[in-house]
Amino acid sequence: MKTFPLQSLTLTEAQHKQFALVDAICRHFPGAEFLRGGDLGVVAGLNHPVVTQRVEAVLADVFHAPAAILVQGAGTGAIRAGLAALIKPGGRLLIHDAPVYPTTMTVIEQMGLELVRVDYNDTTALAEAGVRFQPDVALVQHTRQRPEDCYSLAGVLAALSRQRIPALTDDNYAVMKVESIGCECGATLSTFSCFKLFGPEGVGAVVGQADAIAQIRSTMYSGGSQIQGTQALEVLRGLVGAPVMHAVQAGVTERLQLMLNQGVIPQVKHAVIANAQSKVLLVTFHEPIAEAVLENAQLHGALPWPVGAESKYEIPPLFYRLSGTFREAEPGSERFTIRINPNRSGDETVLRILRESCTNR
Repeated sequence: MKTFPLQSLTLTEAQHKQFALVDAICRHFPGAEFLRGGDLGVVAGLNHPVVTQRVEAVLADVFHAPAAILVQGAGTGAIRAGLAALIKPGGRLLIHDAPVYPTTMTVIEQMGLELVRVDYNDTTALAEAGVRFQPDVALVQHTRQRPEDCYSLAGVLAALSRQRIPALTDDNYAVMKVESIGCECGATLSTFSCFKLFGPEGVGAVVGQADAIAQIRSTMYSGGSQIQGTQALEVLRGLVGAPVMHAVQAGVTERLQLMLNQGVIPQVKHAVIANAQSKVLLVTFHEPIAEAVLENAQLHGALPWPVGAESKYEIPPLFYRLSGTFREAEPGSERFTIRINPNRSGDETVLRILRESCTNR
């Protein structure tokens, strides 16, 4: 299996991301203001908490965008809010010709959108998409939907921009791991889950053009739809640690790939790194033992399922089946291949669990 993973930040680059975020926090939360718990309710004249507004300003600064908004519903809620701001129900949505992430498909079906597909890896087909399909909006997933996906996010967005097609990017599993997200590469809106960045449950973010963000905000009038100041501060606390932790994790993944391909565990045929959807190690065995290995791994300390796929709760390594989109793209591969996300663990812990899981079948 040949894959084309996204380029992870180096540890030095990740530190610079962290430092830039902290600098933005210092500018928007002077003195002891960041130490307070955050306000609640629909403040008169603002209609949402002051602290939430300041956190949103920090996010806009960090991602070099005119505006940002925090929404309910994590990453799926962010995609739902972003699409609703850009396209009317029943509109025509351009997507990559690949399996769609299940929760995103739920949003598409709820809005009754007509899907038109083009292979984003095919630059010629993408350049003709506007004339051929006349879409209202394009949805671009930053990470990979198929193992063979190799398109450049910036390249896809540039092609869409030349055709005046607004674009929403699903930046889940890429934020704070790579140099730039969708809105920094020309997308109208970027969407992502703050829960996947060590933040609070159920909070998503939409970052991008001010008019689209204002459209989303107009639908969040009631107090119950607001992200409270306490939640917003949790978003920043989690986000600060994300770049460096993910860079460390990427280093562990790269070392594991090298060692497994050198034959340190005889049962392993080969290992590749892929964004499926988070950046993980895909380990393929000589024999169809994947299911047995997964059953054994949890007995030796591995997590048996994700919580938020890199949430604050996921500290031990995750040994799990292939993602739904990858299974759909390569039927039968789940019998031979598993995915491993080291999370906060080191090389030796992952190797120990994998070795014991392969031999104790």
